[in-house]
Amino acid sequence: MNMIKVLKTDEQYEQAMQQLMELMDSNPKEGSDEANTLELLALVIENFEEQKFPIDNPDPIEAIKFRMEQEGLTQKDLVPYIGSLPKVSEVLNGKRKLSLNMVKKLSNRLGISADILIATPMDKINIDWMKFPLSEMRKRGFFKTNETLPELKEYAAERVLEFLDSIPGARDLSPIMLKTTAHYRCNSKEIHNYALWAWQARILQLASQFPLHAKYKKGTVNRSFMRGVSQLSWSDNGPIIAKEFLNKHGIHLVIEPHFKQTYLDGAVCHDTKGNPIIALTLRYDRLDNFWFSLMHELAHIALHFDGEFEWFLDEKLDQVNQDPKEEEADKCATDSLIPHEKWESTVFDSVNDVFDFANELSIHPSIVIGRLRRERWGYTVHPKSLKIAKVRHFFID
Repeated sequence: MNMIKVLKTDEQYEQAMQQLMELMDSNPKEGSDEANTLELLALVIENFEEQKFPIDNPDPIEAIKFRMEQEGLTQKDLVPYIGSLPKVSEVLNGKRKLSLNMVKKLSNRLGISADILIATPMDKINIDWMKFPLSEMRKRGFFKTNETLPELKEYAAERVLEFLDSIPGARDLSPIMLKTTAHYRCNSKEIHNYALWAWQARILQLASQFPLHAKYKKGTVNRSFMRGVSQLSWSDNGPIIAKEFLNKHGIHLVIEPHFKQTYLDGAVCHDTKGNPIIALTLRYDRLDNFWFSLMHELAHIALHFDGEFEWFLDEKLDQVNQDPKEEEADKCATDSLIPHEKWESTVFDSVNDVFDFANELSIHPSIVIGRLRRERWGYTVHPKSLKIAKVRHFFID
């Protein structure tokens, strides 16, 4: 007996069919070599036929109408699954597409496979699309349509999928994936995973819209590099200069406000080409927080970036953090802004001492004021003449 191989041509298919007929005519005993060959040959032939002559799914509307006829259902009977009698009429007349929510309900009620009703695998349907922050996503321009919020909610799955599928890697950021591919430094708060998913996808999208001037070279970000970035803060336009500076070194700097219940200050990940993306939310409209968050994410690149990790997601904490990598990034960020030995050896007796110290280090006074408030004065007891500059106006209209 010839060895059975995968069929690739019509000629091979004809030969296999001839061999199959001969084996069937011989009526082999169950368990014999001939019977096993017959079974294997049938599978090979079936596989070839499925690829050569695929059977298309029936039209979804015709499938619904057929099942309605079988069960004696009227259009009114479909209202609980489609929404209203006018909508039922529009769906059955081809004037309105089935939403995934309709598909799920109709599939359960009529016993029609979801794959027949719409070309969408069940794993997409089982995501709770309504948990996405649809209203806020709509307000921020995530969607290409101008639908009203009720219309958006009806077709939530389709619109979110359109958004996610337009961004390479965005689908992989589902809440299930995040459990294994993200390092999330956050307090013991309940995180809105769907809002986090939307925010991360937006970060990837924004980074892709603004090309870099150069490809990132591993090892570029080190203590010296970070010190140079911190000194850009001396300029009144420091945040904008820093964005351009990082871009020229193959690093994206993206600004996107956080969603409620994500508590994010910043994150670092990489784009599809392996270039780092630093994302900041500007959750606190303070210049000192901007520079610390930026330095913290740069520290992750310097200390932990190897092209393998997916995301470091960070909420700024004033308490001691138990994650060694976060403690390393905090220390690196703090020392890059103000070297430890300089900080410990300096006494601030007057307002002028603050400005002199900032001038000596070539950093913005707000960075010094912010650290003094955190570590020495407290947030309520401090010279009122020392104000921390705002930052959002540089990036957000």
